[in-house]
Amino acid sequence: MKLKDLHPNLRIRIGVGFVQRFFDIMLVPLMVIHFSRLYGPATAGLMTLVVSLAAITCNLVGGHLSDTYGRRPVLLAGEFGACLGYAGIALAASPLGGGNGIAMYVLYLCAACCAGIALPANDAMLVDTTTAETRTSIYTINYWSTNMAFMLGSLVGGLLYQGYFTQLLTAAAVMLLGIFATTWFFISETAPEGGVEHPRGVRSALTGYASVVRDRVFLRLIVAALLIRSVEVQISSSIAVRLGSDFTPQDLIDIGSWHVRVTGVNMLGIMRAVNTLLVVCCALWVGKVLGRMGERRRLMIGIVVFTVGYMVWAVSGDAWTLIVATFVVTAGELMNAPVKQTLLANAVPQESRTKYMAAYGLQVRLGLLVGSVCVTLSAVVPAWGMAVVFGVFGLAAMALYRSLFRAQDARDAAAPVSAAAG
Repeated sequence: MKLKDLHPNLRIRIGVGFVQRFFDIMLVPLMVIHFSRLYGPATAGLMTLVVSLAAITCNLVGGHLSDTYGRRPVLLAGEFGACLGYAGIALAASPLGGGNGIAMYVLYLCAACCAGIALPANDAMLVDTTTAETRTSIYTINYWSTNMAFMLGSLVGGLLYQGYFTQLLTAAAVMLLGIFATTWFFISETAPEGGVEHPRGVRSALTGYASVVRDRVFLRLIVAALLIRSVEVQISSSIAVRLGSDFTPQDLIDIGSWHVRVTGVNMLGIMRAVNTLLVVCCALWVGKVLGRMGERRRLMIGIVVFTVGYMVWAVSGDAWTLIVATFVVTAGELMNAPVKQTLLANAVPQESRTKYMAAYGLQVRLGLLVGSVCVTLSAVVPAWGMAVVFGVFGLAAMALYRSLFRAQDARDAAAPVSAAAG
């Protein structure tokens, strides 16, 4: 697949998505650190929770608005609102604003809400402009772009936070203005015709999401994705806690007089860095190599490999074993992540696409909640017990995906019969 063969909207949104994720990954942790320094960790945690809950709500609102009014108006409104929000944050953080923490938080909350409103429209536009045959390749590119943004955003934010915080916020506002202008001048509407005829109002929104809840096949897709996400977040929750408290400092490299000694916190950083670097370096190549493998087989093998890697992470105390397991985890991740997105894109009905995309996005937040529960569970369950929990999550996800495949086969088999009867 060549870049020039893609829909113009698709090429632009992939590039825009990279810039948005770059600044999001760079600034969100810095905002949490900044509020923590101003108000203390406990209060900052509560403030962050409010932002997350507000973003979830706005995500659902954005899904309804995008199905009702179209993708482009919602994107423009969300991007312009986020631009104004970050411009206000930069002003409040500057000497002119006196570093007013309350103003910064209110504006940050507004910017997060605007971004949440625009997200389902952006996701739906990617689906609108792809076909069932091209989606896995497109999501592989998008997955690579996300991880590249994660690596560069984390690096730049960490290096420039001290002394350049206001400048980073200003740069974010300028780039968001550029994104708004790009959408205004170069992005066309992609919503299916008739979408704007959907009923308006709160009641119609609730009715629309009620239909999503009644879609049992789609609910299985959400639960399966949630189970995988629940394993994935353990690197930032229970596994991170175990490495921080139980890992015995040891020499990673011991050659003559040259010793590289690592602690559990060091190992956590190494594992995350290796994972991100491997994704950035190998995602596109792996996508080409696995292009001929059936998507169902690729997904199932990917889940097995991914889960086994996490199970090793859950129990091992050896530095090099953990690093080898990182390669295993990454291989599984590269196999299953784009296919999961393709399954999602193929499962959502055209007329309610953004509502479904918004509902699917809830599994990300719920996964973080499961990660928090697992931290508590790891305090009373031994390491091998947590590994078993991860294995159960992986097996349950595979069972759900298999049931989805059977439902899809039954639907495809019934389609010709229905067409003939008609």
